[in-house]
Amino acid sequence: MGKVPDRLKKFLWPAVFGLGFLLAWQLGGFHALLGFKPFQLPVPTEIVRTLAENMPKALGDCFVTVSGAIAGMLIGSSIGFAVAALATAFPAWGYGGLIVLSAFNAVPIVALSPIMNRWFPTGMGQKIGVVTVVTMAAMAINAYRGLSDLKPFSLDLMRSYAARKRTVFFSLRLPNCLPSVFTALKINITSAMIAAIVSEYFASSTSGLGFGIKDNLRKAEMAMGWAYITIASVAGIALFLVIAAIERRAIRWHPSQR
Repeated sequence: MGKVPDRLKKFLWPAVFGLGFLLAWQLGGFHALLGFKPFQLPVPTEIVRTLAENMPKALGDCFVTVSGAIAGMLIGSSIGFAVAALATAFPAWGYGGLIVLSAFNAVPIVALSPIMNRWFPTGMGQKIGVVTVVTMAAMAINAYRGLSDLKPFSLDLMRSYAARKRTVFFSLRLPNCLPSVFTALKINITSAMIAAIVSEYFASSTSGLGFGIKDNLRKAEMAMGWAYITIASVAGIALFLVIAAIERRAIRWHPSQR
């Protein structure tokens, strides 16, 4: 029997672990271990059946949450990158912007969501506002590192050719920071989904995955609540994989993609 390729091993072991986890769950292993009743922790087949029966509603709520998460992430990441670019161009005062964004990032989501709910008239506006604040700092810090941490003597070489700041930025700094930008985007897409779902707990709207989870668990409809949790997890993984695929195409030259 031939040797298993390394690429196959990367998928084989997680798949075996995942199937074993689901099998133990389905057969009641976690119920026996943790003392849970079947209604407290529905088995995977019941969750899948409930999700299939309510798929149109679940997909509609998923679209509401994902659209708010993506919009907020794009706005927050753009602001974070702009602050990083300013901090690089004007280090004397621009670095203070990074400190301010880090301070915003320290505000808990559960405290930020009710505040945003007062500021914006719609649940979507509140959600985008929360996600924007949550995602600014990661982009600012990672982008600043990529823009300023250059290869030795590369900046001196461009200056020796009297290159303008614009040329230095687009020809040297921007390509150098792309790996850091994609790292921030992969961090932000996860944070954006979490922030969007948590914000929906406090929103006045009656749509979205967060509202669905809260409402169904409040009504003791545990299988439907877990169905919403499942679709939220799948959506988060799918968005992460999309960014990873774009990263592979955008920075093929980087050692991390070889």
